[in-house]
Amino acid sequence: MNARIDLAEAASTQPYFADTHALSNLSTELCNYNMYTQDVALQEAVQREGGGWAQDELTAFGQLTGSADYLELGNLANKFQPELDTHDRFGNRIDLVKFHPAYHQLMKSSIENGLHASPWTDPKPGAHVARAAKSYLHGQVEAGHGCPITMTFAAIPTLRLQPDVTSEWEPKITSRVYDPRNVPVAQKQGVTIGMAMTEKQGGSDVRTNSTRAYPVGSGGSGQAYELVGHKYFVSAPMCDAFLVLAQAPGGLSCFLLPRWRPDGSKNPLQVLRLKKKMGNASNASSETELRGALAWMVGNEGRGVRTIIEMVSMTRFDCMIGSSAGMRMAASQALHHCSVRSAFGNVLNQQPLMQNVLADLALESEAAMALTLRMAHAMDQRAQEHEDALVRLMTAVGKYWICKRTPNHAYEAMECIGGSGVMEDSMLPRLFRESPINAIWEGSGNVQCLDVLRAMSKTPAVLEAFFAEVGKARGGHAELDTYVAQLAKNFKDLSDFEYRARDVVDRMALAMQASLLVRSAPAFVSDAFCRSRLAQVGHHSYGSLPRGLDVAAIIARATPKMP
Repeated sequence: MNARIDLAEAASTQPYFADTHALSNLSTELCNYNMYTQDVALQEAVQREGGGWAQDELTAFGQLTGSADYLELGNLANKFQPELDTHDRFGNRIDLVKFHPAYHQLMKSSIENGLHASPWTDPKPGAHVARAAKSYLHGQVEAGHGCPITMTFAAIPTLRLQPDVTSEWEPKITSRVYDPRNVPVAQKQGVTIGMAMTEKQGGSDVRTNSTRAYPVGSGGSGQAYELVGHKYFVSAPMCDAFLVLAQAPGGLSCFLLPRWRPDGSKNPLQVLRLKKKMGNASNASSETELRGALAWMVGNEGRGVRTIIEMVSMTRFDCMIGSSAGMRMAASQALHHCSVRSAFGNVLNQQPLMQNVLADLALESEAAMALTLRMAHAMDQRAQEHEDALVRLMTAVGKYWICKRTPNHAYEAMECIGGSGVMEDSMLPRLFRESPINAIWEGSGNVQCLDVLRAMSKTPAVLEAFFAEVGKARGGHAELDTYVAQLAKNFKDLSDFEYRARDVVDRMALAMQASLLVRSAPAFVSDAFCRSRLAQVGHHSYGSLPRGLDVAAIIARATPKMP
């Protein structure tokens, strides 16, 4: 016997030892799909709420936002986070925040597609609906860049209170040119607007702000002041100007503070450091000091909160859009994964317990989106008393409820995917870190509930409008009728209403969402929502839907389909 080993012969007959296993049962990236046309519920809502004329541009935009290359921009903008240079290499103060090119591309797309201004430049019926739908799609790609886009959009109603100021600024604010250069406004074709209200000692209680405003001349509306103080949270410090609250001689007032003075010198709005946030990483937020920064009063002296409240209302509405978008992307990721991955002998979305979870996530997402687009329609129709009342009340209700529901929704979607969903090369960790942000920014949960109480106290007609709107579904589902009747009883005794505010606002949000779904969604959706949210005592963990629902139909309706 020849004991010599012929290596060539062995290599041809033995397996290659590096091949340890065959790849099978793998999930795939959710990409290269039309984010709009694969969202049946969104298309229905756009048509229903008056934005149907935007179908073609939304279809094109959905193709862009669902593409692999575009989705990667969101990843890059968060992976390579903004950095602050307070001085240049020669020692000159520059307060320059540098961003990854992906962030600039997202900003450019948003502005070129009118997410920052389209309802103001073309205020036709459905303008807010179409803009909200685009923002909903873009928010699924990346959330952080939406902060300066939102503030730029929301600044216009406040600035229009001061025509002599807005005449100079509005054309460049509404321009569809993105110009990120750190240069005086006179040299720019397009600008963005930020907000600086929060101070260390007060937080949400802006009436305790200590920043002082000193008149340069006679003072008053539209006049120049120099601001001295600090702002503990300046959103998007690379914006070209900021709406700021400061104490003028006549009380807390609103000001427009540009980054550059009219003579071309740098305004002393000095960035101390960038915030270290758990989420919203692509967007810069900063602490600043105002060392005699030149600003112009907007609105009446001493009426700063009243002046800026419309901007705050608009930013709160965009929090609804952003959190709804986060829910949709989280649900999409889970639904897609579970449509291709098998475990224990069957595809995940065919297994009863997983179906319960997936359908529940889909219901939450659709209800959030439906309420958001209904509010967009109300904004389009604010000339009508009923619609204006809904905006005044339901912006706070919707912002509170939708943003509050998002974190657990993101977590449950992550759990559907399992261990892979926890990995940083997945989108889910970013969605999870982003999920609490909108609930805290622009007024936390308690602030929203107190605003609901304030709206009902100052304008009782808003509650009448609420019940009139919810009542449009009367007779459509027995559980909803019973729920609304019980809710009405909650308003009979207002003695400890502040203590009970969260519970009551919870119920208002659910009643409105249920009413919208009963009126417009397929019966298998509205029935599942009413029976799980209204008939049960509270809504337990996701995946606790009652028996007898058509969960397969709910899942099929919500699952995005790739080509």
